Amino acid sequence: MRVLVVDDEVRNAELTALELRDAGHETEFVNGGAAALRRLEAAGFDAVVTDLRMAPPDGLALLAEVKRRWPATTVVLMTAYASLDTARRALKLGAYDYVDKEGEFREELGAILGKAARERHLASENLRLAHTVDSLTRDLTTIVGAAPSMARALELAGKVAATDSTVLLRGESGTGKDLFARAIHFSSRRAGGPWVKVNCGALPEALLESELFGHERGAFTGAVRQKPGRFEDAAKGTLFLDEIGELPLLLQVKLLQVIEEKTFTRVGGNQPLTVDVRILAATNRDLEAMVRERQFRDDLFFRLNVFPITVPPLRERPGDVRPLAGFFLRRHGASEDKLTARALQALERHPFPGNVRELEYALERAMILAGSDPIDVEHLGFAGASEGATRGATAAPGWVPEIPPEGLSLEVLERELILQALERARGNKSQAARLLGLTRRTLYSRMERHGLRKPGEGDEPAEGEGDAPAGAGEERA
Repeated sequence: MRVLVVDDEVRNAELTALELRDAGHETEFVNGGAAALRRLEAAGFDAVVTDLRMAPPDGLALLAEVKRRWPATTVVLMTAYASLDTARRALKLGAYDYVDKEGEFREELGAILGKAARERHLASENLRLAHTVDSLTRDLTTIVGAAPSMARALELAGKVAATDSTVLLRGESGTGKDLFARAIHFSSRRAGGPWVKVNCGALPEALLESELFGHERGAFTGAVRQKPGRFEDAAKGTLFLDEIGELPLLLQVKLLQVIEEKTFTRVGGNQPLTVDVRILAATNRDLEAMVRERQFRDDLFFRLNVFPITVPPLRERPGDVRPLAGFFLRRHGASEDKLTARALQALERHPFPGNVRELEYALERAMILAGSDPIDVEHLGFAGASEGATRGATAAPGWVPEIPPEGLSLEVLERELILQALERARGNKSQAARLLGLTRRTLYSRMERHGLRKPGEGDEPAEGEGDAPAGAGEERA
């Protein structure tokens, strides 16, 4: 253990520190309560051994301050004036134990600190085991998704999890990049170490630098003591930098140094610190475009992009809607059959611009609205659910083409059906979407895929709107 010995009789403090060092502890000593607080602010200690009677702050005052500011620190009192009342007061304030400064008290003190060290080690092991158990419920096998694009992302994540390589997770908001990052950590050899997440877009630049790298006492107004950063918190584990595209340029330089050299300095410091941390990052932004516009450093981009994984949007894996819905319902204490067939069909038709996150929130809201009743279409809050479900329920196809002996191409067939629908609707895409049993948004997506529409291209107003202003009536693309 790292132990700070406090006694205004300097000779006694030195002798106690030397004997504890011989017992295997790393020790320092100071000559009073005020000096002890200054030393504790500058560096961390596992235990404080303090005399009771000293100039203010005395042993009890120091004990109270240590437990308030550094609650995990073990405190043992030394006194030549031991009494039952002293013991009660010390234990009530959070002291681990106390010794009488008579005879061979340092031997007793060594035994007390040895016991405290074993208990700290046991607590640390329990925490490590808890992380290991946690990993069994958070690794890659727990991610729901069987679509080919999802299977590919999971395959890549499984391969890189076994390494210490930096990973860049890319994809739209709500696709589950955070979930992938956690799963990679808990599937890696670092699963027993800390998992630390920082949202780079949630803090202003000055605070973000201190959050990531820590600061020294006096580095800025309000920095009354030394504070470790998130890199130090993540030692031997994984640091997840979410929304990495929001990281200011100045901090991009410092991050690149940590990735390449494993060293950094705290804010206001000049002493390089070395850290063993694996870095995972995520973004929904076009980093290549940001590099071209000089908003993101190209050297940092290339360093982060060593192993990119794209998490696909939900609209590209509609077959995963059913198992995901079942997962979320079970997580909220409901069975999968709480969802009616009509509601499930409406979910499968919805384009989900908010992706998996939108699906979860839609189901959570639907469960509240439905109460003890089954979840039906009217309980789903997204626009067009009722229309989509009604079309699906009533417009069962009366014609299905036969597959010729030589087979056919679904891509070609879909393109031809879209062209026929547009021709019958005289180019009105709202009518064409209804003929095909699609939403306009889904029709636009499929037209773009077949080269029938440019991305972002405008469209005519919904049927019956005439020259209504943009945004009126049916949702525009």
